[in-house]
Amino acid sequence: MTDKLKHILEHAYVNAPAVRKIFDQAGLKPADIRSAADLDKIPVTSKDRLVEMQQSDPPFGGFLAVSLEKLQHVFFSPGPLYEPHAGESAVMDTIREMFTLAGFAPGDVVINAFGYHLIPTGIALDQTFTEMGATVIPAGVGSAELQVRMMLDLKVSGYVGTPSWLMTLIQKAEESGLWRHGAIRKAFALKKALLSAEPLPPAMRQAFVEKYGLQVANAYGTAELGFLAYNLEGGLNMRLLETSIVQVVNPENGQTVAAGESGEVVVTTFNETYPLIRLGTGDLAMNVDPAPGKSRQGERAIILVGRVGDAVKVRGMFVHPNQLRFALGGAAGVRGFQAVVARPQNRDSLTLRLALTDDSVDRQALSDAVSAGVQSVCRVKVDAVEFVPWSEIEEKPGVILDERTWE
Repeated sequence: MTDKLKHILEHAYVNAPAVRKIFDQAGLKPADIRSAADLDKIPVTSKDRLVEMQQSDPPFGGFLAVSLEKLQHVFFSPGPLYEPHAGESAVMDTIREMFTLAGFAPGDVVINAFGYHLIPTGIALDQTFTEMGATVIPAGVGSAELQVRMMLDLKVSGYVGTPSWLMTLIQKAEESGLWRHGAIRKAFALKKALLSAEPLPPAMRQAFVEKYGLQVANAYGTAELGFLAYNLEGGLNMRLLETSIVQVVNPENGQTVAAGESGEVVVTTFNETYPLIRLGTGDLAMNVDPAPGKSRQGERAIILVGRVGDAVKVRGMFVHPNQLRFALGGAAGVRGFQAVVARPQNRDSLTLRLALTDDSVDRQALSDAVSAGVQSVCRVKVDAVEFVPWSEIEEKPGVILDERTWE
């Protein structure tokens, strides 16, 4: 990876004015970056900043590193962002690796339910499937009855798209009676599914695997960067792919966080057409590293917890509403909860306010359980647990209330 990193940095510095400006303003040259660990020297470019740069220097913000004549497609993704493609392999490499992990093979007949309109996902997956010898049905989202009929008639063996749309198709098939008494297993050839673009709830995944007999791969990625991480077994960990350099960094200073800490997912691609160096995705994740300083990227994982802007920093650690929801999700007897961050005597304090379903709950046991859960997930100690009426939580909406004052 070191040689690939050296090449893309030199190429980007010479051919992409925006990258050269970022380096020059930081007092850096490509030769100063000798390994992935040195990337922390380069400032992070947020997606919001990328939008601003495209608007001030249209259309590509100075990141295009090839001539316009070489472009095959220009996509337009939410942001809004223009995304140039010139048949480069970087994004496609992430898709190829993900297809292999998901079990797709030549001869598969795949229904592609990702969009083909303006965004790159549908057509990029389509091209990669046909390149590997699969047959693609370019379905997008819509016309569930028609898609179910095509899946039957064409003996579709694979699905790529969102988990919610796959469940819609399955439910449509159930309504027709096909899934009753195992008939769907005989009528449908569907065996594997690559799901992305939205969360995959554990109960839905379990239904896909146990009730409908599907092999499920869940992938995380972005339109600009391709696939970044995946999960084949269920659970929260998303193992990192090695087709890009993925870091988890402190949003305030851009430095890589330690194992077990949360930060922003920041990515450096090997895309010679559109070299995004340390692009901040805006996604907040926990860094899972079994052997800090020794593990390869493919041995590490992330746990996605939400968006950076929704997080609150408490005693040096980022706490996100989704982390709290996960930590308290299994607590019996809790109707609702709220975290309150205050700063008495110049020290951050974290108080959990719990509204109960009934008063018979063992409050001490519940306090101990939720405190341990939050500390395990968020790595922040809970200072106090308060039991309040549900009406008090309704009066001040929000999962986390930051009541600190800085004087």
